[in-house]
Amino acid sequence: MTDVDLIVIGAGPAGMSAAAVAARSGLRVLMLDEQPQAGGQIYRNVAQNQGRRSWLGTAYAQGAGLVEALEHPNIKLLSGATVWKVDKGPRVTWSRGGASQTSSAAHVLLATGAQERPVPFPGWTLPGVMPAGAAQILMKTAGMLPQNAVLAGSGPLLYLVAAQMIDAGCAPQALVETQTTRGLLGAMRHLPRAMFGAATLLKGLSLIAKIRRAGVPRYTAASDFRATAERSGDIRFSFRAAGEAQSLICGLLLTHQGVVPRTHITRAAGISHSWNKDQGAYQPECDRWGATNQRGLHTAGDGAGIEGAEAAAAAGELTALNILRQLGKCDADARDQRAASPRAALFRARAIRPFLDAAYAPPAEILAPADDTIVCRCEEVSAGAVRQAIGEGPHGHRQIKTSLRCGMGPCQGRMCDATLRGLLSAEAKGNHPITPPRARSPIKPIALGEMAALSPIKEDPA
Repeated sequence: MTDVDLIVIGAGPAGMSAAAVAARSGLRVLMLDEQPQAGGQIYRNVAQNQGRRSWLGTAYAQGAGLVEALEHPNIKLLSGATVWKVDKGPRVTWSRGGASQTSSAAHVLLATGAQERPVPFPGWTLPGVMPAGAAQILMKTAGMLPQNAVLAGSGPLLYLVAAQMIDAGCAPQALVETQTTRGLLGAMRHLPRAMFGAATLLKGLSLIAKIRRAGVPRYTAASDFRATAERSGDIRFSFRAAGEAQSLICGLLLTHQGVVPRTHITRAAGISHSWNKDQGAYQPECDRWGATNQRGLHTAGDGAGIEGAEAAAAAGELTALNILRQLGKCDADARDQRAASPRAALFRARAIRPFLDAAYAPPAEILAPADDTIVCRCEEVSAGAVRQAIGEGPHGHRQIKTSLRCGMGPCQGRMCDATLRGLLSAEAKGNHPITPPRARSPIKPIALGEMAALSPIKEDPA
């Protein structure tokens, strides 16, 4: 006997869409999310911001409909809930308000979304240097606007944040972009397919046009990032662009090099993962309905591969439809008929992704930074120390973790796994396969008292 029919982990576009579809068809749904409000990163705090902070844009406001759909009697949404274990059964153990408990379900959807790719360079650990996504969180949740800021890196999010800052009256001092003309030309081979997502292309062009009209300087093909602290408390950001050394003084340095799937929970749950070469990240393996190799476990949204908010919502709906079929709420024909619309939306949203992945690929110096760059912020391990350790024998995440403690800090590798893999790959030169690091429960740090207070769980018979 299960507690509910479906447990959804993550209240972003994929999770919200799946929960709404499942609930409307009669399933009992439990939603668990760490944040105070539903919406995920892209629609964070959208319900509270309706009619306010119009500078966040119309695309952001569209998320309000997904949040409103969660107000269904079959959906129990628990905010501030931290999932730290997923067992066979499936069973989910989560912490909320200082107490942990375990819930069981016929099916579990892991819709944990994405995280920003680390952008390591000398000085990235200084106060005032932060991810652009983190600054956007402050804009959405507290109305805090970045002042005297420089945006550095590459990817569509830089343009979106810059446009939001312009509309909010605090235009960025400059955009320092790492993408090159050669990379953009190489991406052109994907342009015919990208035209199926023409609306997204036009949106991106309109953002760039807004930045130009605002007179914000743009430096492209930038490299050799370095940040140093000024006596005034400001940051000196040095880089090279157009073959010349450049330097900017700013109060905030907001960095971004795309996002990668958040896979700690899917790896800990035993789901198979594969390397996405185009996106430079591992992602869980699943079929076209989001089903994984673990019975009862499904995945959808950016946690299953970076595709964007519209694709995530469509993928969540498709996963829910397949779960309904497995639970006998509809047959395959009815499922497929209902899936036609989200399947078409998913195709359109995915069409532009190869173009974006090629045009805004992170540069080699970010994937495998200079020796004097801190790689593991928790344990203060430098890239040089990692390279030295690799030269002495270790060729995998586990060995580096054992010898240098990379990934053993509070973030459990979330901020260094990607960079460590880049260093291992660069040094191995293809001679050693770099597998994803293992992830174990508890997926997030919790108090030992919470674990001790849990009642023993009887294992299913083998």
